[in-house]
Amino acid sequence: MSLRVHHLNCGSLCPISRAAFNGRGGWTEPGELVCHCLLIETNAGLVLVDTGIGTEQVRRRSLNPTLDRLAPPAFKLAETAFSQIQALGFSPQDVRHIVLTHLDLDHAGALRDFPQAKVHLHRQEHRQAVSRPGLAEKFRYDSRLWQHGVKWQTYQAQGDHWQGFAAVRPLVGLPEEILLIPLTGHSHGHSGIAVKTDSGWLLHCGDAYFDARQLRKGLPYCPPGLLAMQLLISSNHLAWTYNLLKLSQLQQRSPEVSLFCSHDPEEYRKLTGLDELRIISKA
Repeated sequence: MSLRVHHLNCGSLCPISRAAFNGRGGWTEPGELVCHCLLIETNAGLVLVDTGIGTEQVRRRSLNPTLDRLAPPAFKLAETAFSQIQALGFSPQDVRHIVLTHLDLDHAGALRDFPQAKVHLHRQEHRQAVSRPGLAEKFRYDSRLWQHGVKWQTYQAQGDHWQGFAAVRPLVGLPEEILLIPLTGHSHGHSGIAVKTDSGWLLHCGDAYFDARQLRKGLPYCPPGLLAMQLLISSNHLAWTYNLLKLSQLQQRSPEVSLFCSHDPEEYRKLTGLDELRIISKA
């Protein structure tokens, strides 16, 4: 099956310091981050990989108090997956499946915009987000995002492998070209999503890293603000470091696999062919 993949920025974030969060520019100049999602055309209908910021979050103009201050979202309705799907000529009801890297509020913020979709994710991520057993989970997960009654489909790796990583395939109701790759560390059930296209594999790494320079061979680099954010919110530093190393090795040995994360604007520009990041200005 040939899959058509659209790269969408479903939420521009403007961190308080470009130097601290982008590693360039001034310390008091606002930075730029994206919420990089995928829209995939399949025979099973449209598939979203992560949802970004949702319409309800835009309307109330808040994700949570900490993120709103540290990296204020643009809160543009036209940037939501709901609006961009319509702009591409589809109906939001055509989204039959959502595959999540994890349930953080900037990755699953639009679940309510697609109530008919089946939501696929790692079993441990679902368990931690729904039960919210500790303060860390209460901070990072917003239960309002799934109070409408989500059709959950959860998974755990059971011996299958892809490019040296544990993998889940097939995903129920989805083509075999879409795989879930457990990349725990950022959260207990964080995963990457691999998609096979005519030109090779895409690997959406979610928040396994925040800046492409973290995968650089020899002397990896991450702007200090992004590094602090990753260390602060990581559920397991050892697992996060291990998977970061494995992703770096994958990039070095397998150039046919295109790796990208959720928030690096340079990666997004490269994959979409944009010369500069354009924040959709229509409210």
